[in-house]
Amino acid sequence: MGLSQDRKEYSQQFYLSAGECNPQAEMPVTLLMNRIIEVATNHANAWGVGYARLIKDDQGWVLSRVTIEMKRYPRVDENYSLTTWIEDYNRHFSQRNMEVRDCNDEIIGYVRTIWVVINLSTRESVDISKLSYISENVSGRPCPIEPQSRLRPFEPTRTESYQFQYTDIDFNGHVNTVRYIEHILNQFPMQQYKENIIQRLELAFVKESYYDNQAMIAIDESDPANVRLDINVDDITRVRSRLIFQKR
Repeated sequence: MGLSQDRKEYSQQFYLSAGECNPQAEMPVTLLMNRIIEVATNHANAWGVGYARLIKDDQGWVLSRVTIEMKRYPRVDENYSLTTWIEDYNRHFSQRNMEVRDCNDEIIGYVRTIWVVINLSTRESVDISKLSYISENVSGRPCPIEPQSRLRPFEPTRTESYQFQYTDIDFNGHVNTVRYIEHILNQFPMQQYKENIIQRLELAFVKESYYDNQAMIAIDESDPANVRLDINVDDITRVRSRLIFQKR
């Protein structure tokens, strides 16, 4: 792992063990999401602006949007790497990109993420336009995948309910990002993943959910290759998502 010489990029190497794989002997999207958060956190820590620093000001980084686009996923016993950089930022958010490389150092996917800094007591966003460590380390390097589409309300073709439990909750007291993804993926049968890969995943986090909240998962499968899912609590959308499936 390590920073680039100019500190603007950060790379980390990983190995996919059998115990981490999905039933298709590949890296699951949930593990990739964990790696995305880990690499972003380590890059921020390398600048001295990770959780340990921001918590002194009662602040923290919060993930707002994620777009993942993959040609394929790392396979069992394969080494892979993630490299991250900041493309741009403004007073409201930081745009962090990533590329995923396989054991042959070939690019197999890209990630776009949007992060905001919030005040942990008020839950309001913090103006980051004057944070020098960001302006000094903006790469400007573009990401070749399309930005996240506008995820609008839709009429579901079916719905499922779920009550958030203890294991869904993170140390901030609300539902964990990876748990949202698990609940989204579990809306499809095993056969769906035997026949398809998730070529693109889009997530937009709208509002936090908490322990014991009764969630309603709305699903629009009118196009089986391009599925929309919203997770709602008390008729208020908490997460919007879109899955694009591609035949294996």
